[in-house]
Amino acid sequence: MAANNQPGALDKEQIFGMAEKEMEYRVELFNKLTHTCFNKCIEKRYKESELNMGENSCIDRCVSKYWQFSHITISVTITILGGIWGSGTWKRS
Repeated sequence: MAANNQPGALDKEQIFGMAEKEMEYRVELFNKLTHTCFNKCIEKRYKESELNMGENSCIDRCVSKYWQFSHITISVTITILGGIWGSGTWKRS
């Protein structure tokens, strides 16, 4: 980072860094979801080129539960962090 005293320069870098972390998180979440639901729902020995009805239903439920859990986890984390930051307990160095 250049020694730049422009007030907007640091903000842009922080925003870009946050967006980059968010993208990494979403890619990781998608990869975990795909791996988890594939291993849980798809038979190890492929018989057909298409998913059967049972596999489709399983994947649908698995993805739905995974997203619900992820949403709850994020909401709880944001609530906890919001409480810490709002109370002044969190000190930035």
